Amino acid sequence: MITDYQAKYFAHALSLRDPEGIGRLSQSLFDAQVDLNPHQIEAALFALQSPLSKGVILADEVGLGKTIEAGLVLCQLWAEKKRRILIICPASIRKQWALELQEKFHLPCRVLDTPAYRKLKKDGNPRPLDAKEILICSYAFANNHQDEIRSIPFDLAVIDEAHKLRNCYRTSNKTGQGIRYALEERKKILLTATPLQNSLLEIYGLSTLIDENIFGDRTAFSTQYMRAGGDLDHLRHRLRHFCKRTLRRDVTEYISYTDRKALTHPFEPTDEEQAFYDDVSRFIQREDLYCIPASRRHLPILILRKAAGFLHRSDSRHAPVAPARAPRSPRRKKSPRHPDRRPHRRQRIRQRVARRTSRPDRRSRNAQRIRVRTPPDQHHRAHGRN
Repeated sequence: MITDYQAKYFAHALSLRDPEGIGRLSQSLFDAQVDLNPHQIEAALFALQSPLSKGVILADEVGLGKTIEAGLVLCQLWAEKKRRILIICPASIRKQWALELQEKFHLPCRVLDTPAYRKLKKDGNPRPLDAKEILICSYAFANNHQDEIRSIPFDLAVIDEAHKLRNCYRTSNKTGQGIRYALEERKKILLTATPLQNSLLEIYGLSTLIDENIFGDRTAFSTQYMRAGGDLDHLRHRLRHFCKRTLRRDVTEYISYTDRKALTHPFEPTDEEQAFYDDVSRFIQREDLYCIPASRRHLPILILRKAAGFLHRSDSRHAPVAPARAPRSPRRKKSPRHPDRRPHRRQRIRQRVARRTSRPDRRSRNAQRIRVRTPPDQHHRAHGRN
């Protein structure tokens, strides 16, 4: 028999366990020591409101707080007693992740690298990755321990700078293949500011990190979206289910950015510079050009033209002068060799081949000697031996 106060307490606890909408983030918003923006709360809710998918991509532009969005999700999972969380990021920002989680969200975390892993095993912990805390590791560490990571039921895996794994669908990308195998059955959050750079296959590669069956195989994706007449509207519709991207122009109502003004300076190239620029342009536009693939010439052509313009724009008169080298000590002159003493290498090879072809093989001569030998009994009789 429980009292009315206890019944209200249990009812409130049950309502917090699986609420809907903003109510699910109430505890995380209360604990976070950071000024939140509306787009960050929307991104966190987007990641939490996808129970059937294996993960989402948060692709906000640089400076919009993707780390805070992931921190809100981690804080909410921690409040829900889901403590097996793995963060995979470049090795250079592991400490940064640990500091932000501790200072802004008061979440206990541990940076796990190879020395720390070996120390834990030496201290008697057979599975250092099987811990109910937030673990932070690098790409290489996750790839080296992919079998152990796959065997642990992580509640969530966060992959920061996920565009570095955009080629994980290729068998040559060992790190991407290993991380995808390790987290195949786990829910993931991918953080990247550049989900698309040069090719739509990068979107396909990121989708395979979440689930290999989202777009099918690579051939089907290329046929449906990358060829002439591809249905890009249908691709955008499918991306809305697992990818959320916020641009800077979408948050100008509550975030003020510095008003930067671009100034245009006219430039008139000289005849020599214009001739050089035209020569480079004609070369990179040749149809029989093999150094740049025909399907990916647009961006390299822009870069080469820009480089050609800046190369001749710099005046050699203002270029820094290299320091003069110290004079070298005089070397002893070698005595000239007689031309007949050391002929050319090709000539020596020809002479060696001619000598070998002009005389019979040593093995064949030995065989001839063996054939003309008399049998041992006749040899002994001829010399009067018994």
